[in-house]
Parts: sequence; structure tokens; C-alpha cells
Amino acid sequence: MGADWRPALPRDAARVSVQAMHIVYRAENLFDAHLVKDALEAGDIPAFISGEYLTGAIGQLPAMDYIAVMVPESSVAIARGIVGGVEAQLGEARLAIQDDDLPDDPLTVPC
Repeated sequence: MGADWRPALPRDAARVSVQAMHIVYRAENLFDAHLVKDALEAGDIPAFISGEYLTGAIGQLPAMDYIAVMVPESSVAIARGIVGGVEAQLGEARLAIQDDDLPDDPLTVPC
């Protein structure tokens, strides 16, 4: 190896642009994270769930604040609007569940 040796890069490496990813949503659970990610992708915003595979370590890690939905820096402003809409819908759904007169046990059949 000579003094000018460098590792080989793929031919397209010079054309690839790297954008910083920013957190736009911190999820309470993986289900909520996927709802947000799906809504973002439906709006043509690429999204990534950070910490998705850490859920298997529950009991080993603190069970909070480790699942986050991230988007490229160029999409943060639009993504925040979409996330706000999803959060509002999730909040309404949670309130509807709390106000529901259904029994807590889904297997209980009213007589």
C-alpha cells in the first residue's frame, strides 16, 4: 500500500447527498410510530422509525422515550403538520375509548 492509498468508493458515491434526519414524533408505542410513519409516507415524505427494534429489550432498557419517527431535514416543516393531524386523531380515538361503555374485558358478552 502506497502513501496515496484510499478505500474504493462506489461509483455513485459522489452523487449521493446525505441529509440529517430530524425527530418529528416521539411515540409511546410502536403502533403509534407506524401510524405516523405511514401518514408521512402517504404524503411522499420518507420516514424512519428509530428504536423500532429496541422494543425487544423491554425490561432491559427504560421503557420510555426510545421510539422516534425521523424525517430528512428538508421535510421537517411539512412533516410537523402531518404529525399534528395524526396526533389529533390519536387523541380523539383515545378519548372515545375512555368514554366507551364497553366492558374492559373484550370477551365479556353483555346479557
